[in-house]
Order: sequence, then structure tokens, then C-alpha cells
Amino acid sequence: MKSEIIAVGSEMLTPFRQDTNSLYLTEKLNELGVTVAFKTIVGDRRKDLVGAIRVALGRADILVLMGGLGPTEDDLTREAVAEALSLTLRRDAAQVAALHARAAAWRIPMPQNNLKQADVLEGAIVLSNPNGSAPGQWLDTTYSGYRKLIMLVPGPPNECRPLFDAECTPRLRSLLPARFIAKRTLRAAMIPESQADKLLAPIYTQYHDVETTILAHAGDIQLTLLCTKASLEAAQHRVDELAGRMEEALEDWLYSTDGEPLEQIVLYYLGLRQATLAVAESCTGGMVAGRITAVPGSSRSFLGGAIVYSDPLKTSFANVPPELIAQHGAVSHEVAEALAKGIRQRTGATLGLGVTGIAGPTGGTETKPVGLVYIALSDGQKTEVLEKTFRGDRDRVRQWATQQALDLIRRRLR
Repeated sequence: MKSEIIAVGSEMLTPFRQDTNSLYLTEKLNELGVTVAFKTIVGDRRKDLVGAIRVALGRADILVLMGGLGPTEDDLTREAVAEALSLTLRRDAAQVAALHARAAAWRIPMPQNNLKQADVLEGAIVLSNPNGSAPGQWLDTTYSGYRKLIMLVPGPPNECRPLFDAECTPRLRSLLPARFIAKRTLRAAMIPESQADKLLAPIYTQYHDVETTILAHAGDIQLTLLCTKASLEAAQHRVDELAGRMEEALEDWLYSTDGEPLEQIVLYYLGLRQATLAVAESCTGGMVAGRITAVPGSSRSFLGGAIVYSDPLKTSFANVPPELIAQHGAVSHEVAEALAKGIRQRTGATLGLGVTGIAGPTGGTETKPVGLVYIALSDGQKTEVLEKTFRGDRDRVRQWATQQALDLIRRRLR
């Protein structure tokens, strides 16, 4: 069965807010064997909302509408669903009483506009919302001769998610055929998306019952495999079979077979080797250290490091000779190597990482353009230095450099 999630609220059409509930609801629907085929965000305009609902009714069997159930003039989800399905709204006496009781318990006056939260669609079941004043609604109806399951849930995450789990999930489970979705996520580092697809497309296109999606971001390729079957064992078998073939094709580009981020894999290898790491970062400004320390337990392997943005700090914190910087420049093979060696010696770490570059948008020259980054890794016996030029704005250069640095560590430890 296909489902569509409609997030209601003009605030999500601005740069300042985003819909996070749909990620949670997608996971919960997938667990029930329901495919989320569409996600829509629509503002607080009744005409637009009615149109979005009618489009969804024409292409999905299950609709989940989030938000627009509050007491204000722009909370129009109930009215829009009623108009789209030509249904009436009734004011539910039990909900009116509950709203008055809630106001009394909070010792606040009961505004008249709050009563609209007690308006219930014809034929709908009221869904209890213990975390807020707006109840949800469940509607099992028909549209153009087809059965439709429609859920109205509040927008705040602390109301939406508990309500969906307690009220919607059991009802869906009782109505839907037993279907199970198996999922695997593979991740690869620093392989171009086009090259990854060239390697993998001849493989995954043979598995028509497995949905494969490829997401590329800043040197990271994430491959998600989904398969729906009547039993979890059958679905998992197909996903694992395809994953195994893709793992072989990706060879050493692959770093995770179960969705773990690169920094977690780096820490796994550090722990396995009983090794420690310290970093000296210039252009990445602590981003490598930030990603590593975001993983719980990272202190067992990560000693720390320094953000050596200025030349004097490169010298005082990482023992880079001033004459080396004067001769070759702060952004150079030689300085990156010295950073890696110096921070390793200063901290006593097994591995020292040095990163220096020109993130932009200014500071580049003809011989050293914006995006030029040197990344060095030293273990005391061998120091490897990579020279890379990453395209894009400042943020993108720094993200790519951070990913490349982590992958360099992974490959050394692996």
C-alpha cells in the first residue's frame, strides 16, 4: 500500500523551520510494511491544502496529515479534509468538556476559539492526545470508490509521535496484511557518485523487488536497500544478497555495511588496533575533531588536538618550524607533514593528522587556488600526504576535506 505524508504549516516553507516528523513517521510506516511514496509540505491556505489533499487521495491509500489542528484562524486541516471529502464537521461534546477541564486544571480562561479543536469529521474516531489540547482523528472512508485511511495528527513532535504510536499504529496493524520491510544501508567514501552508479547499476537493476536509493554528500555515498515481503526472513534474504554483491563491487571504497558514519568506523579501527589519534587542523577549524567527538566513547581513542589557524600557533602547538612556513607557505605539502608529525609528538598519540588548505572564498592564487587542501597522517615511521583540490564554496571545501581526512585514517588503520 502507498502512503503520503502531508506536513501542514507555512512556517515549514520558510528557511527557519523544517519538517522532522515525517522522518519518524516514515520509519514507523515502513515497519508496518507501508511504503511512503510521497511527502508534501503545504502552507496554511485552505485552497492549497484542499488541493493537496485531493491530489494525495488520488494517488495514495493511506494519508497522514500533520499539523493545522490548533485553535487559531490558520489551523485549517480539519476544515480542508472535510471540504476535500465533502464531509461535515460536528462539535464533539466530550472534547468540549475535555478542553474546559484542561483550562480549569491550568487555571487559565477558556478562549472561545479553542473550541474549534473539538470539531470532528463525520465518521471519524477521536484520537487521544495526552500531551496537548488538539486531539487527533482517524477516518476510514472511501474516495472515488477506493478505501482510504486518513489520520490527522498534531504537529508538535512531542504530541505527534506518541499519539501516532499509541493510536494509529495499532489500528493500522489490525487492518493491514502482514508485510515486512527489510533494510540495509551501505556507505562508501570518496568515490564519485557517477562511478559508484556505474559499478552498481548492473547489479541492483537485476533485483526488481529491492528498492535501491543512492544519496551522495561531500564525499560520502549512502546506498539504502529496501525490500517488502510477506515475511521478514524473505525480505532480509533478498536485501542481504544484493548487499553482498554490492560490497564486492565497491571494494575498498566501502567503509560501512550497516549505515555507521565514517567517524564511528575510524574509532572502531582505532580501538581494534589499540591506537590513539590527535589532530592539528587549520582550514577545517576543528571539524575532524568535532565529528570524532560526536561519537560516544571517543575519548578512549581520541586524545585531542589543536586548531592551528595562525602561523605562530602552527609553531607553538604543533612544532612546525617557522622557516618551513616561510619557505613553502602555510598551505603546502611540507607544512601538512610537519603538522601531522608535530601534533603526534606533542600529544604522544599513535597517529597524528594535519590539515591545511585554502577554504575560500578568498586567499587563493594561481599556483594555490581556493579549494587546495593538504592532509597528512603520521605514525612516526611513515607520513602520508594527500594533495586535493575541492570545488565549491567554503563550507563544501571544508566538508570534503574533513571526509577525506577521516577516510585517510580509515585506510591506514584498515
